[in-house]
Amino acid sequence: MTTAPDALHALARTHLSAELADRWIALSRPAAHLRKAEADDPVVGRLGGLPRLPEGVDWPVWEGCGPLAFVAEVDCAALPREQLDIALPADGRLAFFYYGDEDDDALVDTADPDTWVGARLLHLPPESADAPERPAPAGLTPYPEVPLTVRVGPSAPDFDSLALTAAFGEDELPDAFKRAVWNDESGVAHQIGGHAQSVQTAVEIVVAHGALGGEVSWEDPRIEKEAEGWVLLAQLDSDEDADMMWGDGGALYWLIRPDDLAAGRFDKAIFTWQCC
Repeated sequence: MTTAPDALHALARTHLSAELADRWIALSRPAAHLRKAEADDPVVGRLGGLPRLPEGVDWPVWEGCGPLAFVAEVDCAALPREQLDIALPADGRLAFFYYGDEDDDALVDTADPDTWVGARLLHLPPESADAPERPAPAGLTPYPEVPLTVRVGPSAPDFDSLALTAAFGEDELPDAFKRAVWNDESGVAHQIGGHAQSVQTAVEIVVAHGALGGEVSWEDPRIEKEAEGWVLLAQLDSDEDADMMWGDGGALYWLIRPDDLAAGRFDKAIFTWQCC
């Protein structure tokens, strides 16, 4: 689990003035970037397969729609928590479930709390790692299992993020720099912590809108204030190896308030998803 070279920082030094580069680099945050584990890589989690759920924990279901698919899990004790800036649990596993039936019109809508049961995040106790795999409910085909390893590296704020706007104001970043950052971030992007790689609007804005009830105007000034109180917990991208495709090359996101994360209130996390 070595720290990746600061490629994003090098891009800033190449394309920006020293003053702008310093300002942009100051906004970067460490992220645990997850990728497919090769033979000698330490495994910290996995996509797909079957979950090991302890006795008494039911497979998540969206009543009226069906069981949620098991998307991924990460071992908190195996993650480089001390190198991140979010308060991950010291142990246990985070398990992510999502209702992604493409043949069903039911969609999880961040603006509609009645649909939030279509995505679930569970913090499973350490001893549950020895539990037997839970068979998938009838009619649900598990995703292929893909082991994941991790490296820590910087993550860049979205170019439409509130943090970037606040730091740069009217100063325009060159298009060549934006293209270089987009190219650097291309490819499958699973991660824990750091800045989300939003496909559309900054995900913090979308989650803030949902947290305020989903019916407020997008121009409501409370949204920006609310967005400042949410951090990315996990981003799970479309991945051919795991046969996962979220819409048209999209990604799943779970965000949480830092105080809820520190207190282990994972039921307070809010889910959103975006696609091209």
